[in-house]
Amino acid sequence: MLLPSCPIISLLKVQLIKTEMENQGSVGYVGEEIQPVPSEPAARAGWNRKMDYILAQVGFCVGFGNVWRFPYLCHQNGGGSFLLLYVLLLLIVGIPLFFLELATGQAIRQGSIGVWKFISPRLAGIGYSSCVVCFFVSLYYNVILAWSLFYLGNSFQSSLPWEHCPVEGNVTVPECKKSSPTSYFWYRKALDITDSIDETGSFNPYIVGCLLAAWTLVCLGMFKGIKTSVKVMYFSSIFPYVVLFCFLVRGLMLDGALEGIGFMFYPKLEIWADVQVWRQAATQVFITFNLGLGSNIAYSSYNPKKNNCHRDAFTVSTINFLTSVLATLVMFSVLGFHAKNKAVACVVSNIKQLSEQLSEQLSEQLSEQFRSGPVEINLMPSFNYSDPSAVALEDYRAWFKLHGNQFPGNLTDCDMEKEMQQGVEGTGLAFIAFTEAISILPGSPFWSALFFLMLLNLGLGSMFGIMEGILAPLTDRFETLAQNKIKFRVFICIIGFIIGLLFTQRCGNYFVMMFDDYSASLPLIIIVVFETFSVSWLYGADRFLDDIEGMLGWRPHVIYKYLWKYVCLLAMLGLLGATTIHMFIQRPTYMAWNQEKGSEEYLEYPDWALAVMALLIIFAVMPVPIALIHAVLMDRRTRQRARDSAAGQYSIVSTGNNCGSLMTDMSDLDQKKKTAASVSSTLDLKLHK
Repeated sequence: MLLPSCPIISLLKVQLIKTEMENQGSVGYVGEEIQPVPSEPAARAGWNRKMDYILAQVGFCVGFGNVWRFPYLCHQNGGGSFLLLYVLLLLIVGIPLFFLELATGQAIRQGSIGVWKFISPRLAGIGYSSCVVCFFVSLYYNVILAWSLFYLGNSFQSSLPWEHCPVEGNVTVPECKKSSPTSYFWYRKALDITDSIDETGSFNPYIVGCLLAAWTLVCLGMFKGIKTSVKVMYFSSIFPYVVLFCFLVRGLMLDGALEGIGFMFYPKLEIWADVQVWRQAATQVFITFNLGLGSNIAYSSYNPKKNNCHRDAFTVSTINFLTSVLATLVMFSVLGFHAKNKAVACVVSNIKQLSEQLSEQLSEQLSEQFRSGPVEINLMPSFNYSDPSAVALEDYRAWFKLHGNQFPGNLTDCDMEKEMQQGVEGTGLAFIAFTEAISILPGSPFWSALFFLMLLNLGLGSMFGIMEGILAPLTDRFETLAQNKIKFRVFICIIGFIIGLLFTQRCGNYFVMMFDDYSASLPLIIIVVFETFSVSWLYGADRFLDDIEGMLGWRPHVIYKYLWKYVCLLAMLGLLGATTIHMFIQRPTYMAWNQEKGSEEYLEYPDWALAVMALLIIFAVMPVPIALIHAVLMDRRTRQRARDSAAGQYSIVSTGNNCGSLMTDMSDLDQKKKTAASVSSTLDLKLHK
């Protein structure tokens, strides 16, 4: 038997190494091994029914932003014009990015950490950043649930506590008298707020108790993962729609509802030239789908491999958009009724003032108040002064535009739209403006309890998704956590409650606004930029479409390739740049409550608060560069070890001009064959799981 020569042994070694690399596959960075999407996913828990998934996804995407942020932005930025702009951005940016997240989760069947690490170990930081932001959001989001619980508990009274100002010693509380009963109850009874963020104050025991109850509800709902949360979803996702339809029917029956809806959707096309309006519309699209949190990826990872995630993206998007429109109709039909009442009260007050002036002028011809500027009798309106409430709002406003400025006194225009604009931003829309409108409805306690129970369910649905964005990636990544899932869920809820006590201080509302504006928005935009760039450029949009075709059995339209690579990426970069520039041009402010004046005012954040904002943003995005650097260093160390190992093997085999002994060469060759067989069997095992 002839001995194999040294070149033949070397050739066999090279061939074995080449075969091993080909079996593993390589995509992404040059010289970096990245696994392709497996033909069959690993064993993983799944949804029992398709409806379970749709309800969970809708419950997560539809939240507080649909109820108060969208109506406010639509009203402030041109009504119908803003709606058209929103739909445009929804189609070319929102739905493609939402589809991207659903497809990656379903294809790889991992949480956000596993998905991006699967594409490339250097991208694992994207998943960790998503977990950090999810945790930040859960801290303040659950505080809003606590507020809803507090108001829900106070709704079960024959007379709502925010209908009238409290009286102390036969004297109305000055703070309430200067503001309104609903504003006083919100700022003084519910929050017991300080005048600024610099004044911390003590903990609010009522909100602490409600926060504990909120975290308990979340913990119970997530106790056994999606198997228990989906049962709650059947109620928490459907019940808000029942309430919204009830409010819509009741609202349309109210005087002023149609005017309120008309003000809502009246188009103002000039707003399309305003860059800030584009920024706000893009931000709302971004928030609508909760992009970057990793929860969409986590939920879709429980789907079967052949599920039509493309259809799911359009289904959830359509439901989400229609919910926003429905909530807007509800809000502004009720707010229109409230504004009409206030405008009519304004007319009655002004008519009484005109009646007094007319009476004085007719009796004295020239009273003291007219010496500075006499009023002609023919300018006085021909209203029914004996019944001021019978004067139509339109008639009064028409007269006021012609002659109102020629009369002394404090006559006002009684503009219904201006009344609607008061206190409709953010939480003020739900806890002040809408609450005040509910208080004047017949049977107000019933409608109040219904409204805040709806808010509670909206918040729970979103909280389940947010928690899944934390739990699923970490349990997928760490075996120890996977073996102790229930303990880990309880631990996260306990930590969330303890840290959340920060928001139950008297200044807690200011920290809620800070976290909402700066711990989530900017970091999430950065995360989505990395996601889009990683899939469309590093992994490759064509390769990703190939993977989707393998799942669905048909190839999505090529337009997605260009939307992901150019339109979505440039849109997110533009949003990132506009948000950053806006932050640096204008010093960040927050809305504070002035107890002495009994009104809201904007204050600038102090320097220490700006430092906290910067730290929140840094902590949120820091995992991305850390994971990148770690992966590069590990890759270099692995290559160095491989070179050292190869050098040692060749030094043993190549002994001068001799080919070595038979035992040396054949044992080395046998070892390589065993290595190749091991790699092949391992890959076959992975592919057949």
